[in-house]
Amino acid sequence: MKKVLIVDDSPAQVKLMQGLLEPEGYQPVGVNDPRRVEEAIVNERPSLILLDVVMPERNGFQVCRELKSSSEFNSIPVILVTSKDSASDKYWGQQQGADGYVTKPFTRDDLLRAVRRFA
Repeated sequence: MKKVLIVDDSPAQVKLMQGLLEPEGYQPVGVNDPRRVEEAIVNERPSLILLDVVMPERNGFQVCRELKSSSEFNSIPVILVTSKDSASDKYWGQQQGADGYVTKPFTRDDLLRAVRRFA
């Protein structure tokens, strides 16, 4: 079973994504505090990270850039999940090392298509 780390400051969003992924055979693990991402990666060893962009303390762009510049974590695919839908936001996400981009609100199929591509 592939483990997916969901990083979103909204517990409701984490629960929603968990509910979509579990029936498909994934093991989703939620983190609501972006400052705990690295700790969660070390403890959980996910195959994929779903990362919200708009969060307090550290936004998803910052977290993605830090993960992708780390030799310990850079091989883990990161999909940004966000309401930021402009071409410049998507471009900026790519520049930070994101492997994929899913726009909120998303459908079940949107999320699963992205997850299956990388996990």
